[in-house]
Amino acid sequence: MGLDPEKLRELLASQGQEDPASAAAPETAGPGDGSHTSPSPSERLQFDLKPEELISYLDDFVIRQDPAKAILATKICTHFNRLKLPLENDEDLVGNIKNNILMIGPTGVGKTYIIKLIARRLGVPFVKADATKFSETGYVGGDVEDLVRELVSEADGDIELAQHGIIYIDEIDKIASSRDTTGPDVSRSGVQRNLLKLMEETDVDLKAPNDISSQMESVIQLQKTGKMERKKINTRNILFVVSGAFAGLDDIIARRVNRGSMGFSLTQAPTDDEHTGDDAENLLAQVRAEDLIEYGFESEFIGRLPVVAVLDALSQDDLFSILSNPKSSVILSKKRDFRSYGIGLTFTEDSLAVLAERAFQEHTGARGLVSAIEKALLSFERKLPSSDIESLVVDDNLVREPEKHLRQLMVDQSLTAFTDSFRAEHGIALTFDDTGKRAAKEMAAERGELPVATCREALRDYGHGLKLLELDEFVVTAKVLQDPQASLNQLIKSRYGDDKV
Repeated sequence: MGLDPEKLRELLASQGQEDPASAAAPETAGPGDGSHTSPSPSERLQFDLKPEELISYLDDFVIRQDPAKAILATKICTHFNRLKLPLENDEDLVGNIKNNILMIGPTGVGKTYIIKLIARRLGVPFVKADATKFSETGYVGGDVEDLVRELVSEADGDIELAQHGIIYIDEIDKIASSRDTTGPDVSRSGVQRNLLKLMEETDVDLKAPNDISSQMESVIQLQKTGKMERKKINTRNILFVVSGAFAGLDDIIARRVNRGSMGFSLTQAPTDDEHTGDDAENLLAQVRAEDLIEYGFESEFIGRLPVVAVLDALSQDDLFSILSNPKSSVILSKKRDFRSYGIGLTFTEDSLAVLAERAFQEHTGARGLVSAIEKALLSFERKLPSSDIESLVVDDNLVREPEKHLRQLMVDQSLTAFTDSFRAEHGIALTFDDTGKRAAKEMAAERGELPVATCREALRDYGHGLKLLELDEFVVTAKVLQDPQASLNQLIKSRYGDDKV
């Protein structure tokens, strides 16, 4: 709902400005002037990528999903390469058939990731939203037209570039009309109809009609210039990709497939337990428009999504392959987290196998990988930046018992800190043999402190004593720590005799 013109006049009058009512009629700028001329791509929109090239690019980042990658790469490349054709070649076409895409697959299989990769490779603006945030009116939730406006923002205000962008809407299954209620589900159907307009072709005002500040700017511009520039974005060439998990869709497909069996079969449709895993994926691959309509979508809405790509659930081996990939965003991101503190992070193959196993148990696909890594490394990310540790090797033992490994690491670092400070203060290189390390750790644990404090107290006289003995290096054993004064006296006796003690 816009601002009342009378209120605008009153507001302007209160600010000492003239009534703009007598100004010139507004002009429409941009491609939304009613003519259906297609905007010619600017020089930087040179779409010449071929499907095989895009598939090869996706293969570097995305594990499995070969059928889906082939469908997406082919249809998206075709969509953008068609934009190079002169408009007159399409004049005989009735309407504008666009390769809008429906992606079906469980959570965490890479639906969003694949589309982001494609948008990045093509160099076009990309906007993502969840369908659940929209309402029919745009007041309770969001306005679907805001997605188009966000494309302009992502394109840094370049409307022409925005008109060649990609809008990705996840959880589209959540706006399917409920099959468990009687009568039409008006709100969800309304959102479908609003999206339908965008997916087909329409002009969207760059400034939202319910944005009072934008209306004020327009009125002030009208007052100053006598013209009101109304910039619009045309959705003719914007590619829409929607996705969802579609829980229960396999049941609908199973009933249809079973009805199509020859003869009089009394076989019931498979239950959830009977078509899980590969069976469920095989069923989803047989999806038809009629199944999606029965699921709760308007036939016109499904008609604007001619391309369907089904993604498979990820196995434990798939999750391991994701982590092992040199371009794994999960691993590279975590390495970057630690590198921000000057700490190098290395993962062994065994650690990746355990992380994949943990992630698979969460049943959230690739999203479980992030959770598994955070659980294993969060305490290290908290403690190590305050230490002198510059590298960390993540092995399977660390992943299984992170707190135990962290304590051990901090103890070892504490011994290193002590020997470094001893060398800096006295110029003498101390080392601990295995018995000395074990004794230092046990004594520190009994006192509830780190070895650096224990050793500093036990060896407080050794700086002066070892200098007296003219030693440049010294090995600390368990015997030395258990009775440091007696050990030092024995050293001096051995060097100078009883009369010097």
